[in-house]
Amino acid sequence: MKATATAIPEVLILEPTFHGDARGFFYESYNQRAFEAATGLRPTFVQDNHSRSLKGVLRGLHYQIRQPQGKLVRVVQGCAFDVAVDVRKGSPTFGRWVGVELSEDNHRQLWVPEGFAHGFVVTSESADFLYKATDYYAPQHERCIAWDDPEIGIDWPLQGPPSLSAKDAAGVRLADADVFEPTPRSL
Repeated sequence: MKATATAIPEVLILEPTFHGDARGFFYESYNQRAFEAATGLRPTFVQDNHSRSLKGVLRGLHYQIRQPQGKLVRVVQGCAFDVAVDVRKGSPTFGRWVGVELSEDNHRQLWVPEGFAHGFVVTSESADFLYKATDYYAPQHERCIAWDDPEIGIDWPLQGPPSLSAKDAAGVRLADADVFEPTPRSL
């Protein structure tokens, strides 16, 4: 497994070792030892999620103000543009974002640490998105930042307006959002 830091060093692109030939392919999508060796991190994952979305569906930008979740995300069918936004008050990269294409062809994964809002838009006809989370979903603590907040300025690869859930359409600007109050060690 290879880990590459993004413009926000805590957000990592992970590329597992891939073995493929005319018969098909094999790769370990997750191996705790390989993950730790590549990243120096040892998260405990407690929940796996699977979502399917159609082209143009944009989900996010979600995070939990309490019970924050670190997420290891990947696309196993289709293609999506995946985004992480730093919402850690006091962080030197607060309000900045990084985005990466995740697809069934590139096998990349993205590590989105606790304290980051997460979202994606589907760029293929559909996409199946899998992610591992370090804490349980807690709807009472979930928050949503507007996908199109001009102060964040995410350059989404959209062809027309996105398809949004009611929750995502009601997202607030970062300036008005509850932000993650990390402990000094988590910055």
